Amino acid sequence: MPANWLFWLLFHVFIAVALALDLGVMGRGARSVGYREALARTAAWVAAAAIFAVLIFHFGHSITGHANRPNGVMTLEFVTGYLVEEALSVDNLFVFLLIFRYFRVPDELHHKVLFWGIVGALAFRAIFILSGVALINRFHWIIYAFGAFLLYVGARLLRPERAAVEPAKSWVVRAASRRLQIAPNFGDGGFWVMRDGRRLATQLLLVLLVVETTDVLFATDSIPAVIAISRDPFIVYTSNVFAILGLRSLYFALAGMMETFHLLHYGLAVVIMAMGVKMLASHWFEVPVVLALGFIVLVLAVSVGLSVAIPRRNPSES
Repeated sequence: MPANWLFWLLFHVFIAVALALDLGVMGRGARSVGYREALARTAAWVAAAAIFAVLIFHFGHSITGHANRPNGVMTLEFVTGYLVEEALSVDNLFVFLLIFRYFRVPDELHHKVLFWGIVGALAFRAIFILSGVALINRFHWIIYAFGAFLLYVGARLLRPERAAVEPAKSWVVRAASRRLQIAPNFGDGGFWVMRDGRRLATQLLLVLLVVETTDVLFATDSIPAVIAISRDPFIVYTSNVFAILGLRSLYFALAGMMETFHLLHYGLAVVIMAMGVKMLASHWFEVPVVLALGFIVLVLAVSVGLSVAIPRRNPSES
């Protein structure tokens, strides 16, 4: 991590202010986020990530304390990591959409679930990133385990069928149902409701628990993929943070178009498997970051372009 404590203080103040604005200003009241508003917010988050990349390019040494690492290399690693995380998020958002449909969550409550889900995701991913990088630095052989795991994940994504999403059968829903008294509806849009003097969990709390645990599973895929690009905790953490902060806006911007990208998971599979190969070959050959970035952009562009050019033939195909 960077030795500059002032940077980390300001960075996390920025995160807190951004989340406070989202909850207290932009997300005030239960309402559905419109397409244009979501697109504008998404553009704002992408611009924020771009500005941060510029800061790394000009002040990387001062921020990180890594005098032996060129600012340009760190900037490319950040951009590549951000792109990988953002691309994986698009496929993950499809699962979130299925979860909302399964529980029949009203459109105006999607933002609230995603907000608190992302707050939890930031905490969990910080733990995963620090642990993952520390393990690789201490036990170098673990990088090969991560590489093999990414190959396995990519191979699973290559399967044409998508596993059915049945949240009611998940362990977290079963555990919550055993330990909590649960109301049969969403109440007034909160996570808890008082009924006959009893405090009951609403269906919205179940949805939040499913989204949180699903994101933890997503992190086991995405974080090793970003670590394959850079083993610098600063790069991995900040690229993840910027991608996650823009996740809510991206969801509403793409909600009506997610099923259009029905071939995206094939492109993601290729990217993830390529990152696995990069990890496995790291002892003998180091792939230049600019080459990895170009490859990722090309593969994602082709998969998105083919998704648009070749319409999906039936709803079950993905």
